[in-house]
Amino acid sequence: MIEFLQIPTIRRVAAVILLTALTACASAQSRREAAAELVDKAGWSREILDGGSFELFAAWKPTSPGRTLAVYLEGDGFAYVDAHHPSSDPTPTDPLALRLALADTRAVSVAYLGRPCQYVMPTHGRGCGVGLWTARRYAPEVIDASSRALDQLKARTGAVRLVLVGYSGGGALAALLAERRADVAGLVTVAANLDLAYWTRRDGLSPLAGSLDPAEEAVKLANLPQIHFAGGRDHVVGADVAQAFLGRLPPGAPARLQVEPEADHHCCWVENWPRLQAATGSDWSAIWR
Repeated sequence: MIEFLQIPTIRRVAAVILLTALTACASAQSRREAAAELVDKAGWSREILDGGSFELFAAWKPTSPGRTLAVYLEGDGFAYVDAHHPSSDPTPTDPLALRLALADTRAVSVAYLGRPCQYVMPTHGRGCGVGLWTARRYAPEVIDASSRALDQLKARTGAVRLVLVGYSGGGALAALLAERRADVAGLVTVAANLDLAYWTRRDGLSPLAGSLDPAEEAVKLANLPQIHFAGGRDHVVGADVAQAFLGRLPPGAPARLQVEPEADHHCCWVENWPRLQAATGSDWSAIWR
């Protein structure tokens, strides 16, 4: 009798596992399709770019090219199913950085860049593995691939310099890229985990082994104009993380923190983005263009 009960139980467990996997695949596909629909509806161009180690999803506004290209970098996306289980596909459930890019009213030339392994699996997921959206999400190879993609976006739009705009983990990546490139004219982050050591220590998280911490080389940004937006109700990152990063800059650096009292980690950045862009001030007018 025990053996008779075990076989159906095993089959039921296997069926549940299979159903979960199929649901995850369908969900990832719907997330990819939703982002493509946003891009197509806006009349933007989109392409999978070759970043060397990885391929990355990118989109850009094909009209009104300018000397400066504002590139929006996506957050960490759907990295975890829950606190203990990484997802099988990090494509965002809500591509907030993409929606910020589409809401941009100040930059003449605008583009969007997904993170490695977002939007591209299973057909273009070269080099992808769970580590790339968990502990190694800011690894050197991630930065190198993203930097190659930025070069291609510049070539496609005719831009000569960049403003990097990063949401959440995309803000950390934007800072790391700005520390390593000579063509970045400005850095803007939204709800970004800019000081990884401080953030993981504060929240009791495992250190991101294999990732680079933008705060470690923040001094390289001492002369770069930068604005960091943080939400007063953001319990995921919070303004104190951006403040810890700013504390690494020398006195007089052209960097500031703007806290939105009613904003959390997700709400309501897109709705307020035109106002926040305007708040960057007249000194940023030339930078955006």
